[in-house]
Amino acid sequence: MKKPLTLLAAALLCVSCAPAGTTPPTPTESAGTTPTASAPVSLSAGSGPQAPGGTVPATIGIAWDQAGKDQAMDVAEKAMADFARPAMEEKQWANDLARWLTPQATADYSAVDPANIPASRVTGAATLDVDEANGFGVMAAVPTNAGTYTVQLLRTGKDAPWKVNRLTPPAS
Repeated sequence: MKKPLTLLAAALLCVSCAPAGTTPPTPTESAGTTPTASAPVSLSAGSGPQAPGGTVPATIGIAWDQAGKDQAMDVAEKAMADFARPAMEEKQWANDLARWLTPQATADYSAVDPANIPASRVTGAATLDVDEANGFGVMAAVPTNAGTYTVQLLRTGKDAPWKVNRLTPPAS
C-alpha cells in the first residue's frame, strides 16, 4: 500500500510542476530590436508631463515672512544654548533639550553624553540660510565657543513651532 501512494504522490508532484501544454514559448529577441511601449507613458492628468520643463512650484506650501525667520533664529539659539552644556547631568540635559527637538531628533540625541560636547556656550546670534521656496525647513548657523554649529530646523505648517532635527558640529 505504501508503494502505490508514493508513486501517486511523485506523479502528482511532477504533473503540478510541469508547464501547461498551452503555454506559448517565450519569444527570443533578435539582436538590434528593442521593445516599444504600446501607449505613451504619463503619470499625470491630461497626459502632460508631471513637471513641465522640470520646474518646481514657486513655493512649497509656506511663504517666508520675517516672523517665521525670527522664530527660527530664536529656536536655533535656545536649542543650541541647551545643547552646549557639557557639565549638565545627562537626564536634565536630555529633558531640557527635548522641548526643542523633533521626535526623531529626541530619539537620536537620547544616547548622547553631554560631557562629550565641546561647546559650552553660544557666542553670538544665529544666522539663517533660507530657501525662499521651502517654508518648512531652514538651516541656521549658531556660533559657539567651539566653532559654528549648523542647526537644521523643521516645521509642519506656518503656525507650527520650529523644531530642531539636527545639530551638526563645526568641521574639524
